[in-house]
Amino acid sequence: MPARAYWQGQIRLALVSIPVEIYPATRSTAAVTFRQIHEPSGKPIKYEKVVPGIGPVDTDEIMKGFEVGKGDYVLLSPEEIDAVKLESKKTLELTQFVDAGDIDVLYYEKPYFVVPADDLAEEAYIVLREALKRSRKVGLGQLAMRGREYVVSLKPCGKGMVLETLRYADEVNRAQTYFREIGSTAPDAELLELAETLIEKKAKPFDPTRFADHYTDAVKQLVARKQKAKGRKITAEPDEPRPSGANVVDLMAALKKSLEKPGAAGSRSRAKTSAAAKPAAAKSAPSKSTPSKPTAKKPAARKRA
Repeated sequence: MPARAYWQGQIRLALVSIPVEIYPATRSTAAVTFRQIHEPSGKPIKYEKVVPGIGPVDTDEIMKGFEVGKGDYVLLSPEEIDAVKLESKKTLELTQFVDAGDIDVLYYEKPYFVVPADDLAEEAYIVLREALKRSRKVGLGQLAMRGREYVVSLKPCGKGMVLETLRYADEVNRAQTYFREIGSTAPDAELLELAETLIEKKAKPFDPTRFADHYTDAVKQLVARKQKAKGRKITAEPDEPRPSGANVVDLMAALKKSLEKPGAAGSRSRAKTSAAAKPAAAKSAPSKSTPSKPTAKKPAARKRA
């Protein structure tokens, strides 16, 4: 466990308080970083804190300022900012419980592991974890961390619990703004069935280790090529043209071709069986305005023979 918790405080449910510590559940693994370089000299660019008309200043002369008018700032020291009284700075009060499906995926921001602060807190921690599991609910509350108050959710995760910061309503763009031009017509039934078959073919349990950061590998290869080129510019291969309304491949042909790849035989047979079953089912239902089909008479004729 990391030596220092990201947040320390208590979870409060009615009159029950559970001392907990919070640790980041994710980390950045980006292995490629760039520095800005002055090309003529080959030296890195440095940044200085500069005041117009004065020049560079020391960091201990810098304060935070809140702009109350154009060019008019109220200066605040770190001690004054830390003195802001918010109960959520030390207490996460669970004020509401909802079904996990009620929270749109757009609201989730960042996950944290929640662990009991000591052995005495463990019993109440386990009770809350199991109660959330049995009820299949997610706890909601607000928590202040690093100069900001967040809406957060609390849910069970294996032997522990995970807290996720959520975005406020005004931080999420309305989907309708971007989707309003998309048509509402139903898709072609055969195209839809082919697409479903292709999805079924590629369906597997989620395994995050199957995915790698190809961009990092590609940049490292580029750096190696650049070193061998001894300063010569490396030209990139032209990108494939982006599909547009004028050159989109026929969708039916593309889906069928996708299913022809190795390992798709079983999926194709299921698709054909399903497609054949639909017309057969339709034919088996006699229509009021349609006479009986001759196929029903043929077996009887053979019996008489």
